[in-house]
Amino acid sequence: MNATRLIAIRHGETAWNVDTRIQGHLDIPLNDTGRWQAQQLARALADEPVAAIYASDLQRAHATAQAVADATGAPLVPEPGLRERSFGALEGRTFAQIETELPEMALRWRKRDPHFAPEGGESLTALRARIQATVHRLAAHHAGGQVVLVAHGGVLDVLYRLATGQELQAPRTWQLTNAAINRLLWTPEGLTLVGWADTQHLDTATRDETTT
Repeated sequence: MNATRLIAIRHGETAWNVDTRIQGHLDIPLNDTGRWQAQQLARALADEPVAAIYASDLQRAHATAQAVADATGAPLVPEPGLRERSFGALEGRTFAQIETELPEMALRWRKRDPHFAPEGGESLTALRARIQATVHRLAAHHAGGQVVLVAHGGVLDVLYRLATGQELQAPRTWQLTNAAINRLLWTPEGLTLVGWADTQHLDTATRDETTT
């Protein structure tokens, strides 16, 4: 089977990114900076051959993807499988609030316990399984072509780990910048990293939040 080229994008900035507030499955819109980032991203990808654009159905990702769709003419398909990790009871809280109000939960989160799931939320192992299955399905459908995936920080983190063999609990040493361009190659054997965190199209400082 031919390889599929993947362009993986984290959505543009939101007000909650700035506030370090956990978004998870809450449907938070882009802020002004995020909308600008989406337009810059769209210009950067305008001449790329793109078979399809798949985006998380949360509006911060969908709006980012819409800008790329408008620039490339590629069809945009909502894909719930690309949603951010569900953080359940932690959603809506800032990092500082979690540390103060839920210290035991905060500790397990900081240690990247792969089996820890916030009340009503999703574990890292469950997130990895979801993302791996979703990307395999989408990439196999476009074998030999190129697709754009627009998602979230947690999703991009999993993609990097899958492509590089990093364990879920390994400390992160790579960036998850809003609207950066990340490139991977998919084959039935798995993912390979091609390029990561390209921000040349963004000429002002961007934010790199950890889990929102």
